[in-house]
Amino acid sequence: MVLKTIRTATDRWSQKNGEFSFMFDTYEGDEVVALDCEMTDLDPQKAELVSIAAVKIKGTQVLTSEKIDIKLQKPESLTGDSIKVHHIRGVDLLGGEILSDALRQLLEFVGNRPIMGYYINYDITVLNRFIRPRFGFSLPNKTIELSNCYLDKVKRANPELMPDLHFEKIAEKLGIPMVGQRHTALGDAVTTALMYVRLLKGPIPT
Repeated sequence: MVLKTIRTATDRWSQKNGEFSFMFDTYEGDEVVALDCEMTDLDPQKAELVSIAAVKIKGTQVLTSEKIDIKLQKPESLTGDSIKVHHIRGVDLLGGEILSDALRQLLEFVGNRPIMGYYINYDITVLNRFIRPRFGFSLPNKTIELSNCYLDKVKRANPELMPDLHFEKIAEKLGIPMVGQRHTALGDAVTTALMYVRLLKGPIPT
């Protein structure tokens, strides 16, 4: 946390007159961005991006009309093992976006809003590996971890309970259906957004 604070302060100074200086402004609105990325590897230091999706949440409404869903050009590390997870083949990525263009779209879409997701630090770590060398900064946004929100709410109701934090199990407990196929970036982003809103306004799950 201390390192991130120092890095963000340094980046804010270096970007004060830059194209993306607005990302370092304090956010005062009521929107959150649900984010999900599909990768080629579980190791964030090796993973390459296959697809990026995000959807806006305003208050307790998921704004499905305000989203991005980007497939990237085929990365060299796309293998059969990763295809088994996200079901995105090389042929599916024909005509995909250049990574730099995709990242620019993401930055413009997210802005300085908080970013929410399931194991979101993994996505942010991978994104920053590619954002920093291209744009000169790492994402400064506040992050919200869905599984922590769920855990905190369950623990408040029953401190002795240790709930199952698997994605599918959280969705089941909250009564949220999977949107699209699991491990597609847009489907997971929208499902995550719906779960987050359910935690904000629904009764405590048991």
